[in-house]
Amino acid sequence: MRQPGADTVLVRHADVGVKSGKVQAEMERRLRDNIEAIVRDRGIDAEVERRWSRIFLHADSDDIDAAADAAADTFGVRSASPAAIVPPEKGPIVDALARSADANADAVGDTFAVRARRAGTAEAHPFTSEDLEREGGAAVFDALDDPEVDLTDPDTTFSVECRKDEAFVYTDERPGPGGLPLGSQAKVVALVSGGIDSPVAAWEMMKRGAPIVPVYLELGDYGGQDHEARAMETVRRLADFAPNFDMNVRKVPAGDVMDLLAEEVGPARMLVYRRFMYRVAEHVARETNSSGIVTGEAIGQKSSQTARNLGATSQAADLPIHRPLLTMDKSEITERARDIGTFRDSTIPAGCNRIAPDYPETNATLEIVENAEPDDLFERAENAARNATIVDL
Repeated sequence: MRQPGADTVLVRHADVGVKSGKVQAEMERRLRDNIEAIVRDRGIDAEVERRWSRIFLHADSDDIDAAADAAADTFGVRSASPAAIVPPEKGPIVDALARSADANADAVGDTFAVRARRAGTAEAHPFTSEDLEREGGAAVFDALDDPEVDLTDPDTTFSVECRKDEAFVYTDERPGPGGLPLGSQAKVVALVSGGIDSPVAAWEMMKRGAPIVPVYLELGDYGGQDHEARAMETVRRLADFAPNFDMNVRKVPAGDVMDLLAEEVGPARMLVYRRFMYRVAEHVARETNSSGIVTGEAIGQKSSQTARNLGATSQAADLPIHRPLLTMDKSEITERARDIGTFRDSTIPAGCNRIAPDYPETNATLEIVENAEPDDLFERAENAARNATIVDL
């Protein structure tokens, strides 16, 4: 759907609106800055403006769709609509609705509705929202070929926001990710493996406003170049949502530890490895002033992720371990990976060697895991973290 004469994008924020006035203003400024960064990163010629507890993008007609897409990719945005600005008077508004219907006649579908919201006094607007819907609906009806009005579940909705000094007419409401503006929460370390789950978990934390510090454990013979490459590509995709944040990856050498675990640890091997992994992440978190760790774990998805095993492995870290996918089914995670654009890179064949034991421990206690792990496991984790290299994306 397109709006004739559209030169402005209405941006609606999500959870920002439930905050106190002071916090909301701070988050709106951060959201504006983040939208500006994405617009600039994509080479879009648009001006970002904040007013009325709302953010607007102003662009030429050639750039308006790209500007709306950029806003809809910004964390903290609920939706974005390319809109035409008209005088806040009934006649121009009704005319704009008729032009919109005429331009989209082939795409409207069988049913339509007109929704109008009017903000202002009766002196400013000698008409009501119902007047706009009734007369605007009649104009749309006349512009379409045998349409049907459906106020409950229309195929197409023609919308109006009428304010004191101007009115906005639009037909398209592009969904955003919702959540909070990136940077409104403290950083977290994201353990990224290149599989389907970990980039989705990182994205979910970014959606709640927390920038991520990506950490990849280089597994030696148990990983390989393809394994590393797909991890880097998924982070690169995440970085598209955060061009004004440092998304370079800390690559931590872990091949020698993997060799040791493969040789010396039996059924609890993957649990010991996870405790090593958490300890690495915690060391990086302290170096980067991050407040926690995020992983792609979900209860019962793998043998190492049973509720009992998660309880035993989590005790390796003092910082909180965030698991935004904890209760999601694999199909839900996969669909989210497709939506955010990480699925294809996550499923490139990696050719890595299998490290999981044939009969893994599924009901471990902390005592079982501690007895199975090398005495110097945590020391090895800290040394590995100190020897991390930065991969500049």
